[in-house]
Amino acid sequence: MKQLRIGVLAGLFVVAGVLAWAGARLWDSFGTLPSVPLAAPIVLAVIAAVLTATALSLRARLKAQRERRPDAKGVDPLMAARAVVFGQASALVAALVSGIYGGTGVYLLGHLDIPSRRDQAIYAGFSVLAGIAVIVAAFFLERVCKLPEDPEDKNHNNHGTAPAGPV
Repeated sequence: MKQLRIGVLAGLFVVAGVLAWAGARLWDSFGTLPSVPLAAPIVLAVIAAVLTATALSLRARLKAQRERRPDAKGVDPLMAARAVVFGQASALVAALVSGIYGGTGVYLLGHLDIPSRRDQAIYAGFSVLAGIAVIVAAFFLERVCKLPEDPEDKNHNNHGTAPAGPV
């Protein structure tokens, strides 16, 4: 399984932001600009919280398993892999959505004298922050589920392959 790359997420954010800014500018020239929903930052924050809670739970279970505690619950590798895939998908969608709201928010910065546009710019800003929280939580989850490198593979495998990825 490939790891998340910050460059891909940043590129997706920037491209979506530029397209959203241009789209908002064009759309506003025809009349009304669609609003940024109040639920956008809330939904992104909930996803970030779910990813963080999953990562913390898995980390605690893996630690108990490594310490060979008698009451330790094992971590099913397939469940961990699904959690990582959910985190990666969430990070990609969050980068895209944050870029869209970021581009719209940048456009709205020129219209802060209108109260409704000011509110929309605030919602857009919180959406970007919540999207960043999703991305950070996804990286944390991926780090928690990453398999440790095998020292024997380091010595015997010098073919330029990447280190072990997430579970």
